[in-house]
Amino acid sequence: MAIIASGLSSHAATTSDSVYSKLKTGFVELRKQVVREPQGFIKYPYLIPAGFYSQLWDWDAFFMANHFISKGEPEYMKNWVMTFSQGIDNDGYVAGCMTKDGPRNVYSGRFAMKPFLSQGAYQYGKATGDWEWIRPIYKDLKSVIDYRKKTQCDSISGLYYWEIAMQSGADNNPALNYFKDDTRTFISTDATAFQYGELLAQAAIASKLGYKEDAEAYRKEAESLKKGLNEICWNEEDQCYYNVDRETREQYRRVGYSTFVPLMYKMAPEDKGKAMVERYMLSEDHMKAPYGFRSLSKSDVDYNNKNIIVPFSNWQGPVWGICNYIYSIGLHNYGFDKDVEWLAEKVGGLMAKDIDTYGTMHETYHADTGEPLAPSNFKYRTPDGKIQGFVSWNLCMENVFEGLRQGKWMLLDIEGM
Repeated sequence: MAIIASGLSSHAATTSDSVYSKLKTGFVELRKQVVREPQGFIKYPYLIPAGFYSQLWDWDAFFMANHFISKGEPEYMKNWVMTFSQGIDNDGYVAGCMTKDGPRNVYSGRFAMKPFLSQGAYQYGKATGDWEWIRPIYKDLKSVIDYRKKTQCDSISGLYYWEIAMQSGADNNPALNYFKDDTRTFISTDATAFQYGELLAQAAIASKLGYKEDAEAYRKEAESLKKGLNEICWNEEDQCYYNVDRETREQYRRVGYSTFVPLMYKMAPEDKGKAMVERYMLSEDHMKAPYGFRSLSKSDVDYNNKNIIVPFSNWQGPVWGICNYIYSIGLHNYGFDKDVEWLAEKVGGLMAKDIDTYGTMHETYHADTGEPLAPSNFKYRTPDGKIQGFVSWNLCMENVFEGLRQGKWMLLDIEGM
């Protein structure tokens, strides 16, 4: 087997296979908990994280919809794109959350959707071969890209920032400002990387629809982001990407989840990507924990595993399913499949144990003990009385196993990467 050839013992392979089997079986029922029928403003069947969350969120549903594409149900991605498209205002602003009553505008309208809308349209088109459905909303997709450029593009570097930390989804990421009295903004590795993917996706869509000038312009803009990221955010001495304070123009030397997002899009040259993975991702002093990869370096002064879900969720240490899924793509892109296998066994093992114990899963886990964290109590129930916990993008862990076992990787790659 390829697993043994990669250096893992047969015992590890057996353990991993058992975890994969439990997830594959358990997810059949858990997938049903994230699907909702149309209601009010939302005119199409849509995906929710389940449990504590009943809304249609931007990146939760994007990652879930890609999982559903892998299961032969691509319609949820198209539905997601169409719902968020109908929430775009005349300026190109679209909120990051949709409800039956309409867009959820919070933080004075600065909770804009993350850069995934064009990527979602692209992934559906790639999966189905259907591109013409995008033509009627093509200008809307452009308007969202233009709005983000007006409001979140640093005029000096040309790279991107989050207006507020909560907009990033990594609510209390110490590499960003997340307290109300902290008004700093940072050129951000994750904001820039996600926008890079968005530009490549829009370029590919434009090409499919025959808008050649747009396609070329978006490709050039994406290439400029990649070049700028490596010139401005890369620290050669530390072999790492850092966010940059927009006021002082100094690198903010914190290593955490967002540090590694560029690897998901292959933005780092191969030597730099490998160096960063080896020095930080695979180091027990930084990201590698006994139960998966952390969301913040263990060496960071703010590292903790607190059980937080309100007022924001904790990205300062705990193991997150989405972090580890994004890490798995980066690890695979730079040739670390042996470590992807380790990730799948450890993080998948936490989820499998959850399913055995509770019949559902948690949003976060203690990186050093494996203890389930948020939600700390299961007060939400399905109509038939079953405990309803967090499902959401945890479903993508099955895709990690499918990549390792069957070569059926869900890398979310885009033409031109």
